[in-house]
Amino acid sequence: MMGTVASFTLMAIAGRAILTDFNTFELMLYRSVIGVLIVSFFLARSKRGFAQLKTTLFKQHFLRATVHYTGQNLWFYAIATIPLAQLIALEFTNPLWVALLAPLLLGETLTRDKLLIVLLGLVGGLLVGRQGVPPIHLGHVAGLVSAMGFAVTNILTRKITRRDTVLTVLFWMTLIQAIFSLALSLPGGIPWPGADLWPWIIIMGITGLSAHFCLSQALNVAPATVVAPMDFIRLPISAIVGVMLYQEPLLATVFIGGGVILLANYLNIRTK
Repeated sequence: MMGTVASFTLMAIAGRAILTDFNTFELMLYRSVIGVLIVSFFLARSKRGFAQLKTTLFKQHFLRATVHYTGQNLWFYAIATIPLAQLIALEFTNPLWVALLAPLLLGETLTRDKLLIVLLGLVGGLLVGRQGVPPIHLGHVAGLVSAMGFAVTNILTRKITRRDTVLTVLFWMTLIQAIFSLALSLPGGIPWPGADLWPWIIIMGITGLSAHFCLSQALNVAPATVVAPMDFIRLPISAIVGVMLYQEPLLATVFIGGGVILLANYLNIRTK
């Protein structure tokens, strides 16, 4: 999870640099193509090789890639429109969405206490988005919906990795998303990055993969409700990055709302 934290932080910085010239679909295209190449390299060197890509769970892989692609594009949109610390705080609702959606996807029981805890977390999310009039920006909505998409992705990852390898998950994710991005980018033409953007694109491709590799490994050995809350260290890190690189203000509501979300996640872990 510490590898996941570092990867997502670097991805956010690289995403902001790239989005000055590219839209989210074009960004995802370059990121996904680099991801396919890197995963293919490790598949070729693995013991089972490309044979492990044969799967009976392709529908689940396709659903996971589609949901994640939607959430990731919304995440990049939010990066470009709201302060970094606010986006990361909104992401903290991820474990609460897991608690809410797990009954639908995993057959778990949703108790009244769990539902109240999810509502508490959403109140924290509203506090995070409070920054004047109007209080909620479209970027906040995008960040919240992306957190929901990542929650579904985490649940599907947990199910898929019971039978398929992490490399299999990453290969199908990057390949499917590369096809999506190509189809969505072609109508407007695909720009070629300038020399100043290539380092950021390479960082984006590597961290996009390393984040999911680390997260998949974590979800493979621990429940999603245990793994996801470990991501909270990203709030102070993102706040410091926002101040140092982008001169973003340190809003008290971000930390108050983040604290409410953290409390809701703590209660979620403690509640059976």
